[in-house]
Amino acid sequence: MIEQGQVPAWIALFIGIYALSAGIGGLVRPHLFATMLQDFERSPALNYVTGFVVLALGAIIYLVNPWQPDDWLAVGVTVIGGLMVLEGAFLIAVGDGFARFARQLLGQAGRAWAVASLVIGAALIVIGFVRV
Repeated sequence: MIEQGQVPAWIALFIGIYALSAGIGGLVRPHLFATMLQDFERSPALNYVTGFVVLALGAIIYLVNPWQPDDWLAVGVTVIGGLMVLEGAFLIAVGDGFARFARQLLGQAGRAWAVASLVIGAALIVIGFVRV
């Protein structure tokens, strides 16, 4: 069992692994994000299921992470959980519109988003390991 004070670090570590993996995937397969968004726009079921999963994971992160206003990592992880809840709710409510917005935001800069994900993921992994 992990100590209560280590929960934000472990969550940051696992989010970092996710982001790093997504970044690597985006670099290895340059059209990965654009293709996923096209599939996402065409599938209401995928919107709904993804929205449910994101909402549920965000709620779990929000609820299990201790609120410690003096700990920037704990606050950041709580904010990430809350934003995931909002994202999940938007995906359930207006998933196709959300996907169109994401596709416009992504534009032709798929490689830049992959690199950003890679950098953020690596940073979160380091932060997680330093704090654990």
